[in-house]
Amino acid sequence: MKNYKIAMIAGDGIGKEVVPAGRHVLDTAARRFGFALDWRAFDWGCDYYGVTGRMMPEDGITTLREYDAVFFGAVGWPTVPDNISTWDLILRIRQELGLYIGLRPVRLMPGIRSPLANRGPGDIDMMIVRENSEGEYSNAGGRLFVGTENELAIQEAVFTRRAIDRVLRYGFELARTRRRRLSLATKSNAIKFAMPLWDERLEAIARDYPDISTDKYHIDILCAKFVSEPNRFDVIVASNLFGDILSDLGPAVAGSIGIAASANIDPTRAAPSMFEPVHGTAPDIAGKGVANPVGQISAGAMMLDHLGETAAAGAVVRAIEKVLADGTALTSDLGGGASTLEAASAIANAIEE
Repeated sequence: MKNYKIAMIAGDGIGKEVVPAGRHVLDTAARRFGFALDWRAFDWGCDYYGVTGRMMPEDGITTLREYDAVFFGAVGWPTVPDNISTWDLILRIRQELGLYIGLRPVRLMPGIRSPLANRGPGDIDMMIVRENSEGEYSNAGGRLFVGTENELAIQEAVFTRRAIDRVLRYGFELARTRRRRLSLATKSNAIKFAMPLWDERLEAIARDYPDISTDKYHIDILCAKFVSEPNRFDVIVASNLFGDILSDLGPAVAGSIGIAASANIDPTRAAPSMFEPVHGTAPDIAGKGVANPVGQISAGAMMLDHLGETAAAGAVVRAIEKVLADGTALTSDLGGGASTLEAASAIANAIEE
């Protein structure tokens, strides 16, 4: 029997509720398909920061390298500045492990109503490929004259041809497995140096993929098209910031950010990849047991697929679709009254059936 070592980081807020719920579903799938998930929980996050002054131990990245994958919940809490909680945990993991692909599916599920009129399953089905290692989230810049009327903040966005090329090639390869269309999020009319480089690299690399149709959109009109014509899109490649924005907007038009999942991938497999829902920690509902676990469970399905357990991953996805379509175990964000555990248990039961 295969045994996968999984590092489990629930983090903060509703992460502490949806991660155990996701584990329950994944363990159910593992039993059915004849493999095991060996979990180790890490209490890293804002509570850990309150005790130690750090979001994770100094040797935390070295520790994570011993695992096959990382199952992550959410990070951030009002007691810790967001720039500390985000940079010292989730971004540190992504950057130091080299998880340079942020893969974020957007799909309108059966049984879910889109806020867009006359849209049903099949009308919204896209993959956002986010450059995960540099760009607008590069740790370059600083503050001067803090506390004075001359206070100055400088934030540098760093883009390299190497990083752009590898994320574009990943997007092209992914498009070959789907509807063979790739769109680039850009803003080369106003961002004078960085975005033209993205445009030029798209044109150059597209020559190696004559079977893939390409187009590009300035990020502002791209957001508008997500709302007016979401069926236009298949694979979208974007910089770190643009990808972050689009992968919140996309799930919103697909019914709920609570069902959205993502993967932080090292395609070389030199380091463990990390799987997490798109949503945040939701302090307003944390501790109430009503958070939607579907995003976390969907991230788990992506994790199983990455580990090579494709049959189990498919069973998890089908179980999610069945429960959502039945409408009997929906959480409040989807118009139901189910608790986090009730929704997860319904999905687990569907796997066993």
